[in-house]
Amino acid sequence: MPAGEPAGGPDPPGTRGSVGRRAFVVGAGAAAFTGAGTAAAAGAEPSGVAGAALAGTLPDFHPLLKDELRFPLAWGTSPIRDFRTWRRVARAKVEDHLLVARDDTPYDPEFDARRAEGDGYVRESVTFSLTRYGRVRGALLTPHGTGPFPAVLLLHDHGAKFDIGKEKLVLPWSDESRLASARAWADRYFSGRFVGDELARRGYVVLAVDALGWGDRGPVGYEEQQALASNLYNLGSSLAGLMAREDVRAAGFLAGLDRVDRRRVAALGFSMGAFRAWQTAALSDDIAAAASVCWMTGLKEVMVPGNNILRGQSSYYMLHPGLARHLDFPDVASIGAPKPMFFLNGGLDPLFPADGVRAAHDKLRAVWRSRHAEERLRLKTWPDLGHVFTAPLQDEVVDWFDSVL
Repeated sequence: MPAGEPAGGPDPPGTRGSVGRRAFVVGAGAAAFTGAGTAAAAGAEPSGVAGAALAGTLPDFHPLLKDELRFPLAWGTSPIRDFRTWRRVARAKVEDHLLVARDDTPYDPEFDARRAEGDGYVRESVTFSLTRYGRVRGALLTPHGTGPFPAVLLLHDHGAKFDIGKEKLVLPWSDESRLASARAWADRYFSGRFVGDELARRGYVVLAVDALGWGDRGPVGYEEQQALASNLYNLGSSLAGLMAREDVRAAGFLAGLDRVDRRRVAALGFSMGAFRAWQTAALSDDIAAAASVCWMTGLKEVMVPGNNILRGQSSYYMLHPGLARHLDFPDVASIGAPKPMFFLNGGLDPLFPADGVRAAHDKLRAVWRSRHAEERLRLKTWPDLGHVFTAPLQDEVVDWFDSVL
């Protein structure tokens, strides 16, 4: 999701300031943010900063910055006319901006001998080398029966809730200390269901892993996200780039399991997990389809005063510095074309303005249409829903997976 909201809920305590225009001056004689240097030079009062003082700031010249964003590498705008060549060039451009190198470290998985039965499937933990930087523990669900099975890489949301990650989507069976928190999250956003367990019951192998900062790999504090991101930048790396690389690696691990039909691996996520799902589909050839629930917009339409993304913090998990000079969000997702992809948004979602969703959908539709594959793209807005992934939406996504995989 765009920033540190509890998946669309209220702000964490102390994070929202009063909305208004305010100049920030640091030290004697320091210059404020201004909208026009000529006005300042003429003695006019600086126009200040648009946005909430404690919730992120936009310089008042931000419309000029947005005007400079032309997304010249977007399909249809780029001078490249061969789609396969464009996909290769666009993917390389995204990878350049991840600031994290590709990784071919052997996964070297260790499967926990302790297994637990679910309703028609088996739960087990697997520890593997997600990158060269360390090993992680994932939740792996496998249906009863004879494989190989279709599979889903399940990507958790942000939500400003860090004590659980994979447990937001998969019932924690071996750590009761997280059970109450996980059930409360499922009740709040998923109609009381654990999405991963429902997928496994329906015949899918499911893998869920914590992103850096959550669950086994955290918890990070809400205010610490920005420091974590800046420290990685100082080390020549990137928080968002690391997460992108890790998700691609997780897709490769899942596709390589003997129990999985590697031609039928999908990515699914809600909120920040939705961003991760379409991003992974764009960057990984191991993902055959993707469903993204409540994360798609045009960049210009979401960068407006009052929007949650302006508060920073969790936006660093989705921020690839400089990439916006080349590609918009739907342009990156379009690298996945013509794979089957499903984008769902809530019409009452406060995080994504309706005009941003429409602009993104228009771009996506044009790309898939250009590939004569419009039937593989599904775009839907539920008018009476906000930032949630309720049971009816889950059923629709699983039915869609059944049809395309």
